[in-house]
Amino acid sequence: MDNHHGVYVTTTEQLASFANELADEARKVILPYWRKPIEVESKMEHNRPTAESPVTIADQRAEETMRRLIEERYPNHGIYGEEYGQVRTDAEFVWVLDPIDGTKSFITGKPLFGTLIACLKNGEPIIGVIDQCVLNERWLGVVGKGTTLNGKSVTTEGCSELKESMMYATTPHMFHEGEESYKFERMCNAVKRPLYGADCYAYAIVASGFGADVVVEADLGLYDYCAIVPVVEGAGGVMTDWRGNRLTLGNHQASMGRVVACANEELHREAIAILGKRWSRPSFVFSIVKDGIWHLAVGIFIGIALAKPKK
Repeated sequence: MDNHHGVYVTTTEQLASFANELADEARKVILPYWRKPIEVESKMEHNRPTAESPVTIADQRAEETMRRLIEERYPNHGIYGEEYGQVRTDAEFVWVLDPIDGTKSFITGKPLFGTLIACLKNGEPIIGVIDQCVLNERWLGVVGKGTTLNGKSVTTEGCSELKESMMYATTPHMFHEGEESYKFERMCNAVKRPLYGADCYAYAIVASGFGADVVVEADLGLYDYCAIVPVVEGAGGVMTDWRGNRLTLGNHQASMGRVVACANEELHREAIAILGKRWSRPSFVFSIVKDGIWHLAVGIFIGIALAKPKK
């Protein structure tokens, strides 16, 4: 902390260095459990498309360790964690923690999970870490400073049209039936190829220009995306909610956990034209008529096939 006339000022550089310390300590906790027998508990959240989500002692101990370090170093800062909740979220600085984003990947031995660490200033993500401890890869995004992968600058590449893009989502099951599933299906039809199963790692490879161009997801908690925003934006990408609004602590409820990350503004404009479009549920009558026409068409086709004279 810098002392100016008796007032201590925390700099972005100090916070970024501390974020790296948190990631180092989380690694020490998580790695001993990697591909080892581990007890898995289930958390039930019945308002989500997939109600059950796993949690392990590695998740819990990693978050405990990071929270303890924050309380020791910055006792006035807030903390918002996946496993142990929230304290002082009205503070100027708030740390948002997901000790293992992609626990399902972790417990099945797939090294595409990550530790997510964000620092928010007045509710805005200013520092983000995506740490993949098994592959020894760490992305650090700092607002105004850019994004690095293991200390080397990275930038998004990406194509300029959705029809040529590669799009990731963790799973197609994360989208609620209705508006979310409908719009995601439209995105799948608009891109060159939809891909699945990378959790936070998908955003990291978009930020690095490794070949992925877009990530579209829903049903996310604040801890699932806050750390990712500075990483993607620092690399030259764009990341917002489905309506094109900033992802912040204050608008989490309005954003409804729906996010889109793109390698560039051109792709983002196309994506928002689909995801942000006003949607209304098809009427009951329309659904019946649509289904009726479909079944009538199938019946006619079968009838014609059966009526063909045998040779």
